[in-house]
Amino acid sequence: MSLEFRHIAHAYGEVAALHDIAFTAPTGEITCLLGSSGCGKSTLLNLAAGLLPVQQGSILVDGELMAEAGVNPPPEARPVGLVFQDGALFPHMTIAANIGFGLAPAERGLVGGWLQQVGLTGLGERYPHELSGGQQQRAALARAMAPGPGVLLMDEPFASVDIVLRRRLRRDCRMLLRERGATTVLVTHDPEEALDIGDRIAVMEAGRIVQFGTPEDLHERPVAASVGAIFRGAQVIKGAREGDALRTAFGLWPATSLADDAPDTDELDLLIYAEQVACVPDVKGLSVRDVHSIGSVTRVLLVNDAGEEITAQTTVPVDRDARYVPVPQSGSARAFARI
Repeated sequence: MSLEFRHIAHAYGEVAALHDIAFTAPTGEITCLLGSSGCGKSTLLNLAAGLLPVQQGSILVDGELMAEAGVNPPPEARPVGLVFQDGALFPHMTIAANIGFGLAPAERGLVGGWLQQVGLTGLGERYPHELSGGQQQRAALARAMAPGPGVLLMDEPFASVDIVLRRRLRRDCRMLLRERGATTVLVTHDPEEALDIGDRIAVMEAGRIVQFGTPEDLHERPVAASVGAIFRGAQVIKGAREGDALRTAFGLWPATSLADDAPDTDELDLLIYAEQVACVPDVKGLSVRDVHSIGSVTRVLLVNDAGEEITAQTTVPVDRDARYVPVPQSGSARAFARI
């Protein structure tokens, strides 16, 4: 089932939280709502779940109206499953009873299969407090999916577990969701998580969707510097057009892709990836502020006399006491209108 938002707007009193949100989470795919705290992503999820009433616009499932202003069925009357950050398991019920909670009596025999699906075989008779945080989240996922909802809504589902477990949970969760063909909308503030688990990502800022697309779309064709900046090694620096190049605090920079709306002014944002910047020793160059080894490559944070920074990447040893000049490589920058 697809989940479609049509021109959704929402406010808390006089404070606008969402502005004309319109996109479709495709059937069988994982769509991530990515943004910082307060951008409206959880509000949007709560509107779909029925935890908040729709004020303006409409929400459809498989093309059929599910909710709009004046039509707001409760969560239990919607074809959706919910998974929250803390799992929200019933503490007085066993894990097996939690998973079977939304099933008809004749379907309770399916609980064992779900325990196996989420790696909790043999733990069905335990209570939530007897499981680790990761195990609780697995149980919460099974409970939400067991009734076979058309759409699964997940709000920061891995935020409460440690980073190593989080990565494994993301991998396992993605595999399970794809195997089940579940249409999923997942809220996260973590770009790495969105890129790791999402088939599509809606990047949100201040109650608006800046860009919606696949991870490849966002990396190769970002519509704003802030979108490209979600990728590891990305950085945004100030620049201005100078002929076919871009003038920056670090010298002239070739621009291989000027955004259509990039004006011919001194107010440009340059999106540069660290792997597109080399560093060359030069006594007149920049100071080294930090050196960070990442496998076979090293990231070098350089700073000029004004305190402006740029990150370069190299495969040769770096002398922290030396000076270096950042050198742009091919395909090294995109320019956007400064917001």
